[in-house]
Amino acid sequence: MNAPFDLSKAMAMDAASSESPPVIANVSRRKFLQGVSALGGLVLAVGYPRALRAEDPPKFGADGMPHGWVDNPLVFVAIGPDGIVSIVCHRSEMGQGVRTGMPMIVADELEADWARVRVVQATGDEERYGNQDTDGSRSTRHFFMPMRRCGAAARQMLEAAAAKRWNVPIGEVQAKNGEVFHVPTGRHLDYGALAKAAATMPLPAMDKIKLKDPSQFRYIGTGKLKLVDAKDIATGNTQYGMDTRLPGMVYAVVARPQVYGGKVVSIDSTAALKIPGVLRVVQIDPTPGAPLFNPLGGVAVIGRNTLAAMQGRAALKIVWDDGPNATYDSLVYRATFEEAARKPGKVVRNDGDFTAASAAAAKRITAEYYLPHLAHASMEPPAASARIVNGKCEVWGCFQSPQAARDLVAKRLGMPVQNVTVNVTLLGGGFGRKSKPDYGIEAAVLSKAMDGKPVKVVWTRDDDLHNDYFHTVSVEHLEAGLDAQGLPVAWLHRSVAPTIVSTFDASAVREANWELGMGVINVPFAIPNIRIENPDAIAHTRIGWFRSVSNIPHAFAVQSFVAELAAAAGRDQKDYLLDVIGPPRVVSPQMLADTWNHGESPERYPVDTGRLRRVAELAAKEAGWGRVMPKGSGLGIAAHYSFVSYVAAVVEVVVDAKGEVTIPRVDIAIDCGATVNPDRVRAQMQGACVMGVAAAMLGEISFKGGRAQQDNFHQYEVTRMDAAPREVRVHIVGGDYDKPLGGVGEPGVPPIPPALCNAIFAATGKRIRALPIRDQLKA
Repeated sequence: MNAPFDLSKAMAMDAASSESPPVIANVSRRKFLQGVSALGGLVLAVGYPRALRAEDPPKFGADGMPHGWVDNPLVFVAIGPDGIVSIVCHRSEMGQGVRTGMPMIVADELEADWARVRVVQATGDEERYGNQDTDGSRSTRHFFMPMRRCGAAARQMLEAAAAKRWNVPIGEVQAKNGEVFHVPTGRHLDYGALAKAAATMPLPAMDKIKLKDPSQFRYIGTGKLKLVDAKDIATGNTQYGMDTRLPGMVYAVVARPQVYGGKVVSIDSTAALKIPGVLRVVQIDPTPGAPLFNPLGGVAVIGRNTLAAMQGRAALKIVWDDGPNATYDSLVYRATFEEAARKPGKVVRNDGDFTAASAAAAKRITAEYYLPHLAHASMEPPAASARIVNGKCEVWGCFQSPQAARDLVAKRLGMPVQNVTVNVTLLGGGFGRKSKPDYGIEAAVLSKAMDGKPVKVVWTRDDDLHNDYFHTVSVEHLEAGLDAQGLPVAWLHRSVAPTIVSTFDASAVREANWELGMGVINVPFAIPNIRIENPDAIAHTRIGWFRSVSNIPHAFAVQSFVAELAAAAGRDQKDYLLDVIGPPRVVSPQMLADTWNHGESPERYPVDTGRLRRVAELAAKEAGWGRVMPKGSGLGIAAHYSFVSYVAAVVEVVVDAKGEVTIPRVDIAIDCGATVNPDRVRAQMQGACVMGVAAAMLGEISFKGGRAQQDNFHQYEVTRMDAAPREVRVHIVGGDYDKPLGGVGEPGVPPIPPALCNAIFAATGKRIRALPIRDQLKA
């Protein structure tokens, strides 16, 4: 699993505009955060912002993100007298390889010697570095060109400094591998000898920057470079959020409301304060209204060590008012969603006449799919540390959105943003959870309560599972009418799911346009009559983006349903899927009622069904589609477009007589355009397979009495080694570097659950329509 965030340039988004904004621009799945309401001080204006008024041209990609992009080499590159090149990485590293990928792009254009490159992690400062929100599978696609320009400009400045020193024409000098050469004479100078003079050279204008021809790339696309942090990670010499140690540090855990919206009525801390090592008990006030990224409130216990704090928390006697969500029960609300899915909802796309085409169809098929809440469950739970000295706050943590942390800490403490520094550690997994810096705000609040003393806030696994920003629960209702040849001529999809917008606007009850643009309204199928509806669904817990976000339930339903239609028509899954996709064609997202398009230009990023077909055909070919499978074995296929990339997966399963599922092999094909670091693309696809298998086989957060029922990994299971696919083969289509790049971190997840369930049907004849699978196949 995936969305923009800016607290200073607010975009108001009321319930109506979140459903159908009249000005689309690049409202990505987090853009609405630029000002949902005045709650928590997030909004400077109510209504449509100047940047999105109809008379203003829309902005796309990095241009439309908060604080946009920066390509100034004086911001990102520093060269020491010894020739060591320090390159700043302004995105957060959580295993996707961005601390290698971003500097690698700069280093290649810079002609730096990679052995002499050092990577420096940026603090949260979007005014300086451009957008730092590391999610939405955007880092490389948004910053590939700015980082290329940054490196090329630095190279040209070094060349200009050398030409000036030698008093020769600029055309006679050339930078190569950390040195600048005077080509006619062979003279050369190390970058370190030129760095000071180069920094005084004028910055080249954008139209004067000379980028390399891709054939000259030494690092980009070669797959030759190892992760810069690989050895340190393997040997335990890195710093994650949980690893922060500061002189005089104390440690805190927080008793948070177990029901969303719950509040403290009374506290008896007598026993807690008697625990050896417990220093203080501090109440954290909740933020009125929608939660946004703010702490839920509760009671913190601060101790000399984590154990003392945890023991103190266990000794607290708190009376809670559970509030309006105390009745939240997953079983009851599933039935409510199913009832809503079987009735007409708000129409969000209407091509042709579904009703008439369905009535005239030779056969009609209906199916309903259910997916529960999921938790992010990153291996490193949220953790942050903060201290306040001389009116300035410094925070350390595993943040995906360091600017959000900076802005919100400043707001909560009532100090200027310039007085807050956010240091970004490595993230032990993120998946979207660590875009929400509530834990960083907690640390800052508690440091203030301790007169500025450094405080580390530790979330246990139980805390993480109970108080997550959960992936939404959904019911997906589909109907199709088939013609005499078994092909669909009518398609209805009703998606019922609490929206992420509810976390920022409590009145929101329907999926936002950008959520529906994750595989519901933008299905690129060759079906003449398509109707998409979105019934209401009320949220009763915090909903947040999860790796690949709403693509997961939507792809599961759509790709499972296509396979069901194939079976009803007596057709091969793969052949039928290709027929439904239709012939290769380039379709404007707007023709599919998708006015979001992942925040990208519809001209630069149209939907290309030829690319979707290609990955499906490639995955099938590499998997040996059509081979005779032993009894109890089967192949399943699914293909999905998300984050402006195309991914297809073929999953092979074996289901034994006891209903145990093993996965001998997965073939996954991706077309994300040109690749910067092929090794990381493979790794992301492999990880996506494992995560997709976990979501399909095991993942479920359920609620009863408003409380999440899963406490730890014995109840919220993830895929273990013995249940993971034995082999994952990744097939990269590739592309030209002069064409737009697609996302990689998230689009590998959505095809896995439907491909897995389609394979199970092929092996057993049993159709899986509700996740997780768990014991559904047990005899």
